[in-house]
Amino acid sequence: MRLLDGKFGADALVPVLSWFRRSSPAGAHMTSASSETLGDFARISPGEALQRLHGTASGLATDEAEQRSRAAGLNQVAHEARHTILGELASRSINPLNLLLLSLATASYFLGEPRAAIMIAVMVVLSVSLGFLQEHRSNKAADALRRMVRTTATVRRPTTGGGPDHVDIPIEQLVPGDVVLLSAGDMIPADLRLISARDLFVNQSALTGEAMPLEKVAHACTASTETHFDLPNICFLGSAVVSGIGCGVVVLTGSRTAFGRLADMIAAQRVQTSFDKGITRFTWMMIGFILVMVPLVFVINGLTKGNWFEALLFAVAVAVGLTPEMLPMIVTVNLAKGAIAMSRKRVIVKRLNAIQNFGAMDVLCTDKTGTLTQDRIILKRHLDLQGNESDQVLEYAYLNSTHQSGLKNLLDVAVLKHVELHEQLKAHEQFTKIDEMPFDFERRRMSVVLARGDGAHILICKGAVEEIFSVCTRYAINGDTGVLDQSHFAAAKETTAALNSDGFRVVAVAYKEMLPEQGAYSVSDEADLTLLGYIAFLDPPKETAAAAIATLKARGVQVKILTGDNDIVTRKICHEVGLTVDRVVLGKELELLSAAGLAELVETAPVFAKVSPSQKASIIDALHRRGHVVGFLGDGINDGPALKAADVGVSVDSAVDIAKESADIILLEKSLAVLGEAVLEGRRVFGNITKYIKMGASSNFGNMFSVLGASIMLPFLPMAPIQVLTNNLLYDFSQTAIPTDNVDEEYLRVPRRWDIGNIVKFMLLIGPISSVFDYVTYLMMLYVFNAWDKPALFQTGWFVESLLTQTLIIHIIRTAKVPFLESRASAALITTSLVIAAVGIAIPFTWLGTFLGFIPLPPTYWPALLLILLSYAVMTHLTKTWFIRRFGLD
Repeated sequence: MRLLDGKFGADALVPVLSWFRRSSPAGAHMTSASSETLGDFARISPGEALQRLHGTASGLATDEAEQRSRAAGLNQVAHEARHTILGELASRSINPLNLLLLSLATASYFLGEPRAAIMIAVMVVLSVSLGFLQEHRSNKAADALRRMVRTTATVRRPTTGGGPDHVDIPIEQLVPGDVVLLSAGDMIPADLRLISARDLFVNQSALTGEAMPLEKVAHACTASTETHFDLPNICFLGSAVVSGIGCGVVVLTGSRTAFGRLADMIAAQRVQTSFDKGITRFTWMMIGFILVMVPLVFVINGLTKGNWFEALLFAVAVAVGLTPEMLPMIVTVNLAKGAIAMSRKRVIVKRLNAIQNFGAMDVLCTDKTGTLTQDRIILKRHLDLQGNESDQVLEYAYLNSTHQSGLKNLLDVAVLKHVELHEQLKAHEQFTKIDEMPFDFERRRMSVVLARGDGAHILICKGAVEEIFSVCTRYAINGDTGVLDQSHFAAAKETTAALNSDGFRVVAVAYKEMLPEQGAYSVSDEADLTLLGYIAFLDPPKETAAAAIATLKARGVQVKILTGDNDIVTRKICHEVGLTVDRVVLGKELELLSAAGLAELVETAPVFAKVSPSQKASIIDALHRRGHVVGFLGDGINDGPALKAADVGVSVDSAVDIAKESADIILLEKSLAVLGEAVLEGRRVFGNITKYIKMGASSNFGNMFSVLGASIMLPFLPMAPIQVLTNNLLYDFSQTAIPTDNVDEEYLRVPRRWDIGNIVKFMLLIGPISSVFDYVTYLMMLYVFNAWDKPALFQTGWFVESLLTQTLIIHIIRTAKVPFLESRASAALITTSLVIAAVGIAIPFTWLGTFLGFIPLPPTYWPALLLILLSYAVMTHLTKTWFIRRFGLD
C-alpha cells in the first residue's frame, strides 16, 4: 500500500498507531473530530447515516458531487508534494555537499576573496541548475506517466429514470455522501460507513499491523471497541477488500480520514532505500576525507610558507576541490533519464530509486498466468464425471459466473463469453439471485443461490477441484444421481489429472437443491452438494516467454514461479516455455519447513505451486536471507504481501487496485520480455552513477597526496585558490554528460548492486596513480623548466596537466575494455571532454589566464605533457584491468 507515493509505506504507520494506543487512556480513541465522527456513524443505522450525509442509496447526482468536491477538496492524503519550480530548486539546493560549498563560499568572501566566493557559487549554480533542468523535465514526464496509472472507485450515480447506475471515477474525486461499491481486490478509497455487506473481509494491516482480515458488517454497532479501527461497520482508507462484497457511504475523505491524519503527522519522514544509503555513505566518506585533509593542508602550508591567511584560502579551495558537488545532479539525471527510457519500453517507474533495485535484481519471482501464458483464458471443455461433453455443466457454470457480484476473474470472463447461453437461459428472467457466498482464498470456491421460475432455490458452487470434491456427497450424470464413492473420486481425479497434464486448468461445478423458506444462506450450506462435472480452460503459453526466460537467465536473473495453480498444469506450462523444472514444491510442503530449511529450499527450487499469499511473501523473505535482491511480478489480490516483501514490486496496469498501489514499477504490458529490457535500463543507470563515483573518489584521493606533497616541498602554493577552483569547475563541467554515456554489454550481463567496499578498494589503488604523474609534473616543472622561483609557471604547468589527466581518466575508468579502441563514450561525453581539454590548453594564452595568474607555457612543455598523458593512460588502464580481474566490475 503506497498511497504516499512510495515515501511513506504501510510499515511507517504502525509505530504511530502504537503510540496513539499507548498515549490515549481510552485505547486508540484519537482525540480528533474525525475519529469521533466515525464513532457516531457506527452507532446509527445505514439509513440514518445516509440521511446525515444528505445522500441516498442510489448515490449522488453528478452536479451535486461536483459541488461537494469544490467544498471538500480532493480525496488525497499527504503525499509527495506537487512539483513546483521553487520546490524543485529548493530540493536541488539543500543537500550536505551544497551546504558545505556555500559555507566555503561565505568563508572566502569574508576572508577577502570575492573571486573565490564567486567561483564556488558558480559551481553550486552549475550543479543545481543542470540538475533542476533535468529534474523539471523528468518530473513533467513522470507526472504524465503516473496519470496513465489510475486507481478508481465504483460509485452509484442516479440515472434519469431514478435508478442507480454504476460508474468508475478516480478516487481523488470521491466526496462525502458518495455510495461506493466494494468487491474482492478493491482498495478502500475513503473512510466509509457500510450500508450493506456480504461476507466482507477487509485487511487493515496497512493501518494496524494486524495481518488477519476482519469481517465487516452493515448493522449499527452499540458495543464499545478498543480502537476505532475495530468498528465493525467502518472501512478505512488504506485497507483492502480480501473477499466478499459490500456497499458503503463516504463519511470522510483526504486528510480528514484516519489514514490521512496519520500521514500528515509523518509526512516529513522518508524511509531510505539501499540506494539512498549507498549514496549517503559515499557522500559522508568524502566529507570525512575533507575534514581530515583540509586542516592538514592548512597547517602544513601555514608552517612552511609562513602566510597563514593565504594557507587558509588555499585550504578552503582544496576543500572545494575534494567535494563531489556534481553527485546529486549526476544521480538525479541518471535516474530521470532511466525512468524516461523505461517509459518508452512501456514501463512506468512510480519510485525513481526502484530503478537501481531493478538493475541489482538477481531473482525474479512471478506468477504463471499472464507471464508465461497469454492471459487469454479459453473455455474448451465442459465435461460430466464420465468425461463426456455436458451442456448442463456449462449452463450451471454460466449461471454461477453471471450472477456473482464479486471480482470476476479470467475464468468467469471466459465462461461469460458464451453469450448464446444468455438468451437460451434468459438468465435474468428465469433465475432470480437470492444470495451468494463470495470467493475467498481459504475455501477456494464461490456459490450463488438462485430462485428458478418455479420458485425452487438452487445453490450452484464452482471452484478448485479438491475443494469442491470435499463438500460433495452425490453425483449427477444425464439426469441420474447417485452416491459418490471412492471409485468415482478416483475416476474424477484421473480425468482431471489427464486434463492438467495437457495444460488445462480445471474447475469443478456442483449444485444443491435448497428449501425456499430457508431465506438466509451462508458458507455452511456448501455441504452435501451434488457433483455435476467440470469445466476446463486453456491458457496457451506466450510465444515470447521462452526467449524472455532465456534472456533473463543470460543476464544473471533467475526466474522462479510462485503460483496458486496446481503442480501438473504448472509443470506443463514451464516445460513448454523452456523453464527447467527438476522439482515442483507444493504449499503444503512449505508448512513443515523451518526458516533455515525454507532458505535452503528456495535457493534451488524453481517452481512453487499451490502456495498461499503469505507463503509467497515467506519465499521472498527466505531469498533475502540468502543474500538475493528479489523482484516480484504480480497483479492479483493475493500478491499484495509478496509485492511489499520484494526489493522491487512490479505490477501491471490491468492489476487490481491494491497490487498497483503496492508496486514500485508498473508494466503497461505483462511480459517478461518487457521486464528484461527494463532490467538492462536499471543496470545502465547504476553503471553511469558508479562511473562518476569511482572517478570522483579516485581523483579526489589522488589529489590529497598531490596537494600534501606539493605543500611540503614547494616554497609557494602549488596552485592559487582561484586556480584550484577554476580547475574544479572545468572538471565538473566535463562530467555533466556522464548520464548520456554508453555502458558496455559485459557490464549489463549480470546484476549490479552497491558495494562501497569495492569503491574504496578502487579509490585506494587508482587514486595514487594520478599522484605519481602529478609528482612527475612537479619534477619536470622544477628541474626541467626551473620553476623554483617562478610560481606562475609551475602553477600553469600543473593546472594544465591536472585538468587533462582528470578529463582523460573519465574515458579510462568508464569501461573495462581498452578505451577509445574497444569501447567509446557517447558523443556528448566525448564532446565535453574535448571542449574542456581545449579550454584548459588555451586558458594560459588568454586574458582569462592572465586574470587567473597563468602565463604561456614553453613549447617543449607540450611534448613532455603528451608523454605524461600517454604513460598515465597506460598505467591506469593496466592497473584497472588487474583490479577488475581481481575484484570484479562492481
